[in-house]
Amino acid sequence: MAITLHGESKRLGLALSGGGFRAAAFHLGVFRKLQAMNLLWKLDLLTCVSGGSIAGAFLAANWNQSDVLDRLDRYLKTKSIAIGSVIGGILDPFSSRLEKLAESYDRDLFDQRTLSDLGNGPRLYLNSTNLSTGNVFFFVTGGGKPSEMGEHELGVHPAETFSIAKAVAASSAFPPVFPPLRIDASMYPAAGMEYITLTDGGVYDNLGVNPLLRIKRNALDYAIVSDGGKPFAISDMPVESGSGVLLESVGILMEQVRGLQFRRLLLSNLAENGPKPLWFSIDSHEGEKQAGDATFASSIGTNLKKLNEPEREVLSRHAGALLTHRIEKYAPELLSAT
Repeated sequence: MAITLHGESKRLGLALSGGGFRAAAFHLGVFRKLQAMNLLWKLDLLTCVSGGSIAGAFLAANWNQSDVLDRLDRYLKTKSIAIGSVIGGILDPFSSRLEKLAESYDRDLFDQRTLSDLGNGPRLYLNSTNLSTGNVFFFVTGGGKPSEMGEHELGVHPAETFSIAKAVAASSAFPPVFPPLRIDASMYPAAGMEYITLTDGGVYDNLGVNPLLRIKRNALDYAIVSDGGKPFAISDMPVESGSGVLLESVGILMEQVRGLQFRRLLLSNLAENGPKPLWFSIDSHEGEKQAGDATFASSIGTNLKKLNEPEREVLSRHAGALLTHRIEKYAPELLSAT
């Protein structure tokens, strides 16, 4: 796909963070702005986590279709899948909450398609966390290359017939609401293991940065990171209870990882060992179009519940404004790409 700058071909990657439907709607704003800039259908790589996997996989599954963004918006305003999946998993003794989640994705978004059905779109990574090793575990397809699943320690295996819905469910199975996805050795033959279990990709890295820096596999010239994750909020009434402390501790750990991944992108580029990075987070006031957009967008909860009109409008407007600001300030040459 690629873009052309001054007669040279350049490759563009986009990372879509986790953060439930809030993040998915935020990323939809990025898609709309990239489309207006004539860059959306020239993306070479998408790397997605959790809510970002919902948006990214749906885009890839409907690549170059004129109505895909409106269909994604309609989905986000009409569906509340988490509650139904949890109740369904409790009432049905033969199906887990995660299986109900995957079924809902199949019904509403992916229509029983497998990873091999996305071969003509950009290279797509759907990232989860392997509870067996603590590593990022990816499902990857598209870009005219084989569909695979795996990680650096246990290896990579073919995944042409693996369900898109299950891959997205694994990526968005945030604990403890959803149990992990179990994959048996018959499907993923990891040495010495009868099975592995996968949980939300945000447990390892909520930004999905790793594929952007795999320069041997994914040579990129530009890397955009859309961060719709819940920012850590400073509180004048810090928690004291055990469960509250645990929750805040997880938030602090995720904030540390986020900062380190942004730094890693920057240092890799400065060392001429990675793409030129452009990133923005949902709580950023620098570049917001209307005062209060960052505060309002950041206040929307992390869940899989339908979003109302004001929420979707602000998320889309804010994401588009932040993307425009970063490109105009740090990579204005992209505005003249063909």
